[in-house]
Amino acid sequence: MAKATTATKKISADQATELLKLLKNRFEKNMHRHKGLDWSKVQVRLEGKPAKLWSLEEMEITGGEPDVTGFDKKTGEYIFVDCAAESPKGRRSICYDRKALDARKEHKPANSAMDLAAEIGIDLLTEEQYRELQQLEAFDLKTSSWIATPDAIRKLGGALFCDRRYDHVFVYHNGADSYYAARGFRGMLRV
Repeated sequence: MAKATTATKKISADQATELLKLLKNRFEKNMHRHKGLDWSKVQVRLEGKPAKLWSLEEMEITGGEPDVTGFDKKTGEYIFVDCAAESPKGRRSICYDRKALDARKEHKPANSAMDLAAEIGIDLLTEEQYRELQQLEAFDLKTSSWIATPDAIRKLGGALFCDRRYDHVFVYHNGADSYYAARGFRGMLRV
């Protein structure tokens, strides 16, 4: 993943063309995720938001396979979420946040979910958003994903994650400083 400042969060014209083609194909192959939405309107919106295209490119590079999962009528924003079958490969083996990362004395992971999400320009899914995603299709059958954790839990050292097992979505807790090869995070981007 490329490090970028706000001013450099842009992709080349060729990259944008390729990314838009990839996103359009994914959109058309998965109409059950966004019934009633029209790709041409999504594309027009994306073409005017270079920083959002950069974030979508980073979601793709890290294995998220972002796709449109909704439209917010109040704000006029399209909602992209990581729709990879399993938690994105390029975002696994990380603890929850910077505080947890800094607290580890040894065997520190390379990054944290909250820091990486901020670098990419996306938000971790909330429990409600994660459950909504799981209504579209089954995700995280072999992996798990950190989710946005309420402050009350985080202040006590914990963090939440979810997965799908036995055809049910489960929410669990762990120490925020823990990390596992099969745990990453799913992000959301509003465009």
